[in-house]
Amino acid sequence: MQTNRLDAQRLTHTYGQGEAAAPALADVSLTIGAAGPEAVAIMGPSGSGKSTLLHVLAGIIAPAEGTVVWRGRDLATMRDGERTKLRRSDFGFVFQSGQLLPELPAVENVALPLMLGGGSRSAAEAQAGALLHRLGLGGMLARRPGELSGGQAQRVAIARALVGSPGIVFADEPTGALDRGTGGAVMSLLIGATLGHGASLVVVTHDPEVASACSRIVRLEDGRIVSDERAADAAAPGGAGPDVAAALPTVHSYGAAVAEQRVANPMPGAAAQQPWIEVSR
Repeated sequence: MQTNRLDAQRLTHTYGQGEAAAPALADVSLTIGAAGPEAVAIMGPSGSGKSTLLHVLAGIIAPAEGTVVWRGRDLATMRDGERTKLRRSDFGFVFQSGQLLPELPAVENVALPLMLGGGSRSAAEAQAGALLHRLGLGGMLARRPGELSGGQAQRVAIARALVGSPGIVFADEPTGALDRGTGGAVMSLLIGATLGHGASLVVVTHDPEVASACSRIVRLEDGRIVSDERAADAAAPGGAGPDVAAALPTVHSYGAAVAEQRVANPMPGAAAQQPWIEVSR
């Protein structure tokens, strides 16, 4: 039986060489999703290795040593094309800046990963629109990122991360560009929607309030894990998490149609602008 479990063992990574070498990870081991979907915050001071750890776990960069195993396969043994496909299908991404394509409306931004994965425009946009409705953006499908507030744009980014029904979502400072009130609402939605889709969430953050909304907090210092603890509110992440999750059923109704159809000409230049939607070659 396939499970959404990610196992990282003895990860080491260094930037540079010789005297200029700067260790980023040193013998890091952790498991995500061992007992089912969970929200994990990765915290630490600047330079502690938080973002490097997220990038290694997501297969964006390869560790110098160690293994990252997803659904029984070591990411390091995969071909580049396989890792690209995995990041587009099994993994979802939410970034501080959102990284939405400014010239595309919300529904096309969300549909783009499905189209680049081989789905038709009509099926992909139908699935994207359904998810945006569930996230409270049903009236904003045609708006471009510049016509959205910061919180609305991040909800579009959350929808894009979830549209392919990933097993795990990686978020790098997802509320860093938002005010505290909006950030709290976005974080609750991110946790609730991700867990509601049966996926785990890994969040890199420097904000204790964001971390406390998660069920587990991993702290790094100098590239090493110094603590890995369950948060006090593990039963109810973010307070509103379970309620939000209950209100957001998974979106699988268009899955068969998307899988059966191919898109002849994905939007030019899109893959070059977004690392999470690379086209396999």
